[in-house]
Amino acid sequence: MSANRTVVHFLRHGEVHNPEGILYGRLPNFHLSEEGERQAKLVSEFLADRDLAHVVASPMQRAQQTASPIAAAHGLEVTVDERLIEADNRFEGCKVSVGDGALRSPRHWPKLWNPCRPSWGEPYREIAHRMLGAAHRARAAAVGRDAVCVSHQLPIWILRRFLESRPLWHDPRRRRCSLASLTSLVFHDEQLVRVAYVEPAGESDPEASGA
Repeated sequence: MSANRTVVHFLRHGEVHNPEGILYGRLPNFHLSEEGERQAKLVSEFLADRDLAHVVASPMQRAQQTASPIAAAHGLEVTVDERLIEADNRFEGCKVSVGDGALRSPRHWPKLWNPCRPSWGEPYREIAHRMLGAAHRARAAAVGRDAVCVSHQLPIWILRRFLESRPLWHDPRRRRCSLASLTSLVFHDEQLVRVAYVEPAGESDPEASGA
């Protein structure tokens, strides 16, 4: 008896309108830029021939907007899974570029005492576990077909490192999770057999404002 082949695509949302260059995290009302809308359309076209059965997204506006053209092209509704949300971060609302903004202020330094957890936000292991739960929920909803989960850079990257048995602590500048990229989990029944990665909208800087 052959196994059901199910693919769960984790899609990072498109570029966000963020002229102030802040870390917006879970703040409301951050929407896609014109470029982000173009990126979402490119991904929709890339997935046009896939047998999609399920489209689910983070509750954040940018994720919902990125999911919308994909779902519409396949006659599906976008559902919400809270587990796909951006990671919690105590620097939310601040500028955090290296050599700039909040990281230069001594009052913020106590938040940086443990980069492996990390001490400034949601623990990496908790992110990995909630994202894995979202992956298996999407797999179960699309058995034998494809599902798309629209999420955010850090949660997707942490999930990938967790599945590949790599340390969860990492250099943010080396994340391989560009805007509107797809990190795809290939399952045979419930067993993960492969992780694939593609950039339908091209490569982007992991530290870019608006990401």
